[in-house]
Amino acid sequence: MPLILPVRGFTPKIGKDCFIAENATIVGDVTMGDNCSVWFGTVLRGDVNTITIGNRVNIQDGSVLHTLYQKSTIEIGDDVSIGHNVVIHGAKIHDYALIGMGAIVMDDAEVGEGALVAAGSVVLSRTKIGAHEMWAGAPAKFVKMVEPEKAKEMNVKIAKNYLMYSRWYSETPAEALREAEVEVKAEES
Repeated sequence: MPLILPVRGFTPKIGKDCFIAENATIVGDVTMGDNCSVWFGTVLRGDVNTITIGNRVNIQDGSVLHTLYQKSTIEIGDDVSIGHNVVIHGAKIHDYALIGMGAIVMDDAEVGEGALVAAGSVVLSRTKIGAHEMWAGAPAKFVKMVEPEKAKEMNVKIAKNYLMYSRWYSETPAEALREAEVEVKAEES
């Protein structure tokens, strides 16, 4: 069962139809929209300031979201994908953005709508990544522009996929086994 705790009088608010992995931790001043998923080993620590998450956001395994006491907050828009082992510390992430695996996004950084932060990148404090830009490296630097429709299409697809994956965990073992058997038979045909 996930660890969901009130801290300093703040109790996490979790929207409808969200999947929270059984070893995820969500504490304090965290507000999450609908159809989100928080995966295994992830920590959303709203103990020192606010974390606000939109709809259809997936925060993948091992990620950590935290802020600076009374200085920074986290705001994440809709249809955002946060890859495995990402650290977001007091940053703003706009709709349809993708934060690649192992990336770090520091305090007061801003990732624009439909922007992509490559895996392993380090986005330094106060960096402003514009809409539909791709950044990579440590420290992260501008690489190229991304076509707005392609970025949106990709991130909506990822968000839908993670919504589908999360539904697998609500199935009984027998239902999951039947679904797997049907998929295997379809592949053999």
